[in-house]
Amino acid sequence: MNEQIPVIREVDQGTARLMPDVDRERAWLLTVDGAPQSYVDLDDPAYLEFEYARRLAHVVDGAADEGEPLDVLHLGGGALSLPRYVAVSRPGSRQDVVEADRGLLALVAEHLPLPEGAGITVHGADARRWLEAAPAASADLVVGDVFGGSRVPAHLTSVEYAREVRRVLRPGGVYAANLADGAPFAFLRSQLATFAAVFPELALVAEPAVLRGRRFGNAVLVASGREIDTAHLARRAAADAFPARVEHGATLDRFTGAAAPVLDAGAVPSPVPPTGAFGIG
Repeated sequence: MNEQIPVIREVDQGTARLMPDVDRERAWLLTVDGAPQSYVDLDDPAYLEFEYARRLAHVVDGAADEGEPLDVLHLGGGALSLPRYVAVSRPGSRQDVVEADRGLLALVAEHLPLPEGAGITVHGADARRWLEAAPAASADLVVGDVFGGSRVPAHLTSVEYAREVRRVLRPGGVYAANLADGAPFAFLRSQLATFAAVFPELALVAEPAVLRGRRFGNAVLVASGREIDTAHLARRAAADAFPARVEHGATLDRFTGAAAPVLDAGAVPSPVPPTGAFGIG
């Protein structure tokens, strides 16, 4: 029987809550100021509760042959859901996780510790500054999942940032970012235009209802210097509990429309989600 009790603590960016899942013995939901951040099952690290996390995992699964270790840079940490997934699905992977909220890192380390030998190194630092200092061609995969509360910070949305991502990726490496927007998609379209200015190949994974503008939600942007296996992504995304669609090529170009790339000087955070967009229960 699950007798865990919630943990509430002030961290650098708000009030963090770790809430036990009554249906899974050692599973926890992390929220910051009420916004869901991560879900971790310590007994089953491969279990991903959030749909956007599953879509990021689909990118991980298609980044190399099954089980092959990867060098991964995670920008944004939360409770380390995706790094835990990579560690068990691709043993021997080397992973760096960069999270600016040191208070949150301390909370996670105390209550949701990583297993020994996970190959995950956690750094309390700003994601952009860490990226700029990272060696060139040092990562097979870079994951962008940074939210200040429920918004992507402006300095992680620009052409200059995208260039740093490409510099750190190895040839053929892949970037995957968790973004959030709703109609008329000014932010999402601008992000597609921004990464199209740096990467020759793009794809977008999102639920049809989000893409049609019916509701605010997450979308995973995928960028690479090589052709993206969109067929693999589409199969995986379609099989999820909340099926998603993969847009690429001419369809994605039409969605992007006349949006212009964003430079540092004009960068803005992602929009404030509508009330209840990412609420609990």
